[in-house]
Amino acid sequence: MPTWLMKSEPDELSIHDLQRLGEARWDGVRNYQARNFMRGMQVDDLLFFYHSSCPEPGIAGIARICRPAYADPSALDPHSHYFDAKASAEKNPWSAVDVAFVDAFKQVITLAQLKAQSALLELPLVQKGSRLSVMPVSAEQWAAILAMR
Repeated sequence: MPTWLMKSEPDELSIHDLQRLGEARWDGVRNYQARNFMRGMQVDDLLFFYHSSCPEPGIAGIARICRPAYADPSALDPHSHYFDAKASAEKNPWSAVDVAFVDAFKQVITLAQLKAQSALLELPLVQKGSRLSVMPVSAEQWAAILAMR
């Protein structure tokens, strides 16, 4: 089963928000490669929930895909930060998925900790210049990260 890492700013959606809500829409991805990864996600795929753009970025927990990719409604909402004036109901290039809470880690696995693991050298997250908000995680990388908990 494919596994993933998805980044969210905790002031927009945190692992604790997802825990409280149970499920949430993951939208606003405006990078074609990240969008394509989302389009490849299937129900029950697991993902690491990564807090980004915060004082301590890192993996905060685990979620699972509970609804596969569909047209991102935020692209059509002129009041949304993710509005895309070129998108229309007939031609919306952006996708969203729904995620469900699985687990919140007692402590965030920090980016510095992830970078220090030799088993994670190929993980796009730790590579210089990689800014994707959605990325695949290999089975070996998944196991190495879980071992860090």
